[in-house]
Amino acid sequence: MRLLFPLLAVAVLILVAFAGATAGLNFLFGVVIPYVAFAIFVFGVVLRVVQWARVPVPFRIPSTCGQEKSFPWIKRNKIDNPSSTGAVVVRMLLEILLFRSLFRNTKAEIHYEPFSPAGPKVTYGSAKWLWLAGLAFHWSFLTIAIRHLRFFTEPIPSFVSLLEYLDGFFQIGVPAIYATDAVILAAVTYLFIRRVIVPQLRYISLPADYFPLFLIFGIVASGVLMRYVTRIDVVGIKELAMGWVTLHPTVPDGIGVMFYVHLFLVSTLFVYFPFSKLMHMGGVFLSPTRNLANNNRAVRHINPWDYPVKIHTYDEYEDDFRDLMKQAGIPVEKE
Repeated sequence: MRLLFPLLAVAVLILVAFAGATAGLNFLFGVVIPYVAFAIFVFGVVLRVVQWARVPVPFRIPSTCGQEKSFPWIKRNKIDNPSSTGAVVVRMLLEILLFRSLFRNTKAEIHYEPFSPAGPKVTYGSAKWLWLAGLAFHWSFLTIAIRHLRFFTEPIPSFVSLLEYLDGFFQIGVPAIYATDAVILAAVTYLFIRRVIVPQLRYISLPADYFPLFLIFGIVASGVLMRYVTRIDVVGIKELAMGWVTLHPTVPDGIGVMFYVHLFLVSTLFVYFPFSKLMHMGGVFLSPTRNLANNNRAVRHINPWDYPVKIHTYDEYEDDFRDLMKQAGIPVEKE
């Protein structure tokens, strides 16, 4: 049921968009809903970032995977245990752009050997497929988002045209097949199959883990259908997108029902994004386990929350209970 509910939710979203576009509610699905979704997206992201930024971090708590800087004759790990701002920047760039911590991920398995007196053995192995799928998905998603800037700009920036050319470099078929379209479909499919097949992962998966996968798969699939299967009015979509940007929206006729399904799913993702696990995109920049230098051995960090506390010294304790301590045979420092 944890898998069925998200799938039904995405199916209902598709049916709602299809029914609305078929009924002629083009202005609602083409202007009103996208504007509302974008406003919720911006407000939600800003709200979450402000909330995270206001949380005090009294201690240095960076997660480390190497030797900390100490004595000169001890070799330290500058990236996995950064002690300066520059090293933190390098570590963050490797994390954001290449998912370095996920690349270092390993898996542990228990193997039972029959008739073995040693019993079960724990083995550790590489887990690079998750890193590769995550990297392919995020970079493909970013490339597709940048490619869509051609609908919102006039003239089209040169870097967008260059990226579009490189993405369709192989020129397979007409229209040319973009490499990122195939890569992101394969990556999403792998992430879903992995979550279903691996027992440990399936056990801890919630509807909130499946819903984004189904939603993104629906967005990508509808976009692929628009480009390679069904016919849509690209000029009309460009006119609609430019209307959004200039705040003078108009809805041309004949764009196609599939476009409104695609747009409604994208709008749903915009609304869902700030209030879901997908906000890790912004949270990684504000994570104290990543963005702090581990210089605890070089700099003394005092907790700003500390306040003066009245203490009871041993001398005062002995003054209060000296007679009782003598009667009990407990040695005292002062007679």
